[in-house]
Amino acid sequence: MGVVLAIGTMKGAWFAHRNGSAWKTDGPSLKGWQVNTFGRRPDGTYLLTTGSSWYGAAIHRSHDLRDWSQIVAGPAYEEGGDRKLEQIWTLTEADGSLYAGVAEAGLFRSGDLGETWEPVPGFNDHPTRPRWEPGLGGLTAHRILVDSRDPSRMWVGVSAVGVFATEDGGSTWELRNRGIPAAGSPEDAEPDVGYCVHCLVADPDDAETIWRQDHMGVFRTSDGARTWERIEDGLPAGFGFPIGRDPVSGRLFLVPLESDEARLPVGGRLGVYTSDDRGDSWRLAGRLDGPGYDGVLRDAMAVDGLGGVYVGTTSGRIAYSADSGDTWAELPGTFPRILSVHAFVE
Repeated sequence: MGVVLAIGTMKGAWFAHRNGSAWKTDGPSLKGWQVNTFGRRPDGTYLLTTGSSWYGAAIHRSHDLRDWSQIVAGPAYEEGGDRKLEQIWTLTEADGSLYAGVAEAGLFRSGDLGETWEPVPGFNDHPTRPRWEPGLGGLTAHRILVDSRDPSRMWVGVSAVGVFATEDGGSTWELRNRGIPAAGSPEDAEPDVGYCVHCLVADPDDAETIWRQDHMGVFRTSDGARTWERIEDGLPAGFGFPIGRDPVSGRLFLVPLESDEARLPVGGRLGVYTSDDRGDSWRLAGRLDGPGYDGVLRDAMAVDGLGGVYVGTTSGRIAYSADSGDTWAELPGTFPRILSVHAFVE
């Protein structure tokens, strides 16, 4: 069983193939394009999304990770409307359908393997929509979680609005952010919007349990996002972007940064922290070689379920662990600024 590591950058996509301890890297594909994220259709076809200030956002498909063709009828807002589709930030499969989270924040669904897309009105036209505001990275729907046992239950993270949940397949949506401080508001204030979600990851065996790397810290819920609690014991900082979870061991991973203002590795060395007790406590799992001031973006961490953990940095490095974070190494070479890292098991 092998692993393909898909690496999306500001200048194209690369694919690193691991068989045992050896790596072979192919690319770039879509040379010069901003590659935001990856996905895979239920039929096994690979997907990736691109962005361009000239040509807009698009989805591309491939059967072999070499030859890519653009899907013509991708997600799109109504022509002439007041919303513009700027980027496609996430692709998620749910019960045979595909969902795309986009900026300007919105949700789209495809029932035909991604060949055509339709908006999800209950989300896109939510009553709070007039008060949605962007974070530093824009107004972005960037995380979609699906209950594997009941695909009508989903959670969507939006910067800088909050976490939305649906129990009826997307017809209606509820904001669920109780216990999270809102960015720019007093600590005890709980407005309905204004929560800058950075990343979400769920327990596949218990969809009610979700971990959240947020602008305001690290949090956990055990009741489907109805209430949240802070979990930062052992972390040098609560600010950061990605959070990952090994589905086999349950081990969690994140990369703290110094602060919202600085956004630099704590102490000048990028470190990956891990938790073996569902986030109750954290410890340093490993540091990248040498001093450095690169960061890790929200989609640039992947876990393959075989013990592999992968972290891509803004300076183009890929750090990886083959033993669930106990030891670390780096892929040879340096890539352009890394936006996304996804691991496909084949």
